[in-house]
Amino acid sequence: MLLASPTDASSALRFRFRPRRPVLAAVAGVMGAGLCASSLAGAPFAGRLPAAAAGAVVAVLAVFYLLSPAWRTEVVIDDDGLEVQSRGDRRFRLAWAEVVRVVAAPASASAFVDGGAPERSLLLPGPGARAPYRIAGQRELYDHIRARVAPDRVTEVERLGRGGEVSR
Repeated sequence: MLLASPTDASSALRFRFRPRRPVLAAVAGVMGAGLCASSLAGAPFAGRLPAAAAGAVVAVLAVFYLLSPAWRTEVVIDDDGLEVQSRGDRRFRLAWAEVVRVVAAPASASAFVDGGAPERSLLLPGPGARAPYRIAGQRELYDHIRARVAPDRVTEVERLGRGGEVSR
């Protein structure tokens, strides 16, 4: 969900990280809870407790995944730069002039914003990316980044590659 909120003199746009496959986690949680409940409620059989324990573990892991603090991470952009926050705490801030380069794939609105160091860089993952997250409003975030970064620092590619390489 995109949230626009006023800050000091300008307005900042906020783009939240979201689970990449929430339905898969929810289905796994429901199936785990079902396995646990049916194992405990059914007739006694050998392996009943391990099955119930396994179901409970899957259900708990699904809940932890869906409620993870990672989904409270957001990208905040304003006229001065880009900031990544986690639960309101700044992880890093990158002024638009400090962006070393942007490798951009326009068709998928995916991009790698290079801040000069891994801890100051941002990936907007595209389809098939191994990132465990997606970014709500990613197309709009992509458009804002492209509009604010100097064109000589942007390299367009067909798609972002694995391991940091790019495909032209």
